[in-house]
Parts: sequence; C-alpha cells; structure tokens
Amino acid sequence: MDGRITVDLKRVIVDLMPGPLVRTFAAPYIAGKGIASGVAKADELHARQGLSSTVDLLAEEVFSREDVEATVQVYLRMIEALKDRPYASISLKPTSLGINESEAYCQDNLRRIVAAAAPHRLHITLDMEDRHFTDVTLRMFKAIRNEFDNFGIVLQSRLFRTPDDIKALHAKPCKVRICIGIYREPAEVALQEKPDMKDRLFEQVQQLLDHGHYPEIATHDEPLIRRCIEYLDNREVPKDAYEFQMLLGVPRTELQQEIVKRGQTIRLYVPFAEDWKYAVHYLKRRLAASPSMALMVMKNMFGS
Repeated sequence: MDGRITVDLKRVIVDLMPGPLVRTFAAPYIAGKGIASGVAKADELHARQGLSSTVDLLAEEVFSREDVEATVQVYLRMIEALKDRPYASISLKPTSLGINESEAYCQDNLRRIVAAAAPHRLHITLDMEDRHFTDVTLRMFKAIRNEFDNFGIVLQSRLFRTPDDIKALHAKPCKVRICIGIYREPAEVALQEKPDMKDRLFEQVQQLLDHGHYPEIATHDEPLIRRCIEYLDNREVPKDAYEFQMLLGVPRTELQQEIVKRGQTIRLYVPFAEDWKYAVHYLKRRLAASPSMALMVMKNMFGS
C-alpha cells in the first residue's frame, strides 16, 4: 500500500474515534481541566522526578475577539499561578491569540502576555504551527524579541527552509525548541521520511549552537537523544546551554531520569484544557501523526 494512502487511512480512523474513547487515550497526555491542573502537574513532575515543564492552554483556531480575549486572560492568570516556579515556562499558539483576524492584533496579544511574564523571568515559547503561519510567526517573534528576553520560538526540522530561518533568527541568543513538527507538509516544502527529519534535527542542533542559541531538543527518539548527548559532551557544551523536551504521557521515565542524573534539564510539554473539545482535537492530531503513541498510552494505562 502507498505510504501516503496509509497515512491518510490512519487519519480517517482517528477522526472517526468517538470523543469518550479519545478521552481515555487523552488521560496520560493532558494535565486536566483548568489552570490548577496544569500547575499541579508541573509541581508534581518537579517534586517527584526533577522535571521541568512548559504549560500550555489547549485552544487552537480561535476566531472571535471575545474568545481570543478570554484566552489572553487565561494566560495572564497562568502567569500569576506560575510566577514563583523557576522550573516552569509557558507555551502558546498564534491561532489561539488572534492571528485569524490580523497579524497586528495577534502581535499585540502576544506582547501583553510576554510583557506580563517578563518581571517574573517566566519564559514564554511561541509555538510554530503549519507552514502557512511560518513567516508571520517569525515576524511577530522577532518584533517582540527586540523588546523582551523571556521569549523563545519553535522551528521544525522537516521544513527545507529551517536552516535559513536559523541564520536569520535574531542577533540576540534565543531559546529555540527544535522538533520534527507535527504538521504534515507537502514534498515541495518538507522532508517526507522520519529518518531524514531526525538527521536534519541533529544538524540543526549544531547550527543553533554555532549561532549562539539555546537548543531545546524536542524528541522521544532515544537513539537521536543519545546521539545529541554524545555530540554535546564531545563539544563540552555547558549543561545550562541546552535542554531536552518531551510530551507529557510518553513513557520515557528511565531515559528522563538518566538525563536528570546527568545534570541536564528535561522539560515536559504539559497541556491543560478549559474546553474539552480542544483536548480531543489535540489528541486526535497527535494520534494521527503517530499512531504508535496509542501503544505508548496503553503501556502507561496498564503498566506493561
């Protein structure tokens, strides 16, 4: 069977999954409902396992000004809740903060959030969505990064443009989450095979370091992580000059604890929901992109 057809079939199957079944799969991946659930999970991960967190409100494709403002207010409350926790940061997406109306409106909302977090030295990461938003996301990031140091960005190794985006990123060092990316992109703009994406990610970690940035190496692939660790050790990169990132719920406890014992930072992406529909959408997108994650969730659920 053609690989593209296989992927499309998997996506159709996931899309047809009923909400209650998705909720069963969601439990390990999502902190819960409300800010308190995200804060509590961040506290638990740090206290029990020495892990850092980046907390995110699940809300994409928000269109009305009323809903955008409600989302901004959640993030402002989140800053108050997390401000005394150096092991926590915040992630957010343009499609939840007004980009569907205009770049200027979204940038203003982003700036409000970053400015509120700055006095508390609370780091904000601007997530990267699909290729249609890459240019505008980078423009908004650079404009706000000119004013504030507590602002980072995400780049995706699958896109052919990413090496050039790293070169043009910013004169000031930035925290950059480098990941394969969850969005399917056409062959004219992106790599199509996972091994190639992983090799490119490894190369881009090196490129980010060469340009003075702080790579946030976001992958669950153990061989790739060990390849990065060997490179970082051989290069004698200080352990506070990079970190590793993973998703909440993916069973990598032994590897995570190994990294913690090495004195390196590992940060988990900790999403929570105010509206369950966004949590269902998030899980469906994750499962469609990587159906093997369903097996990982089952291992978590049943301890196998």
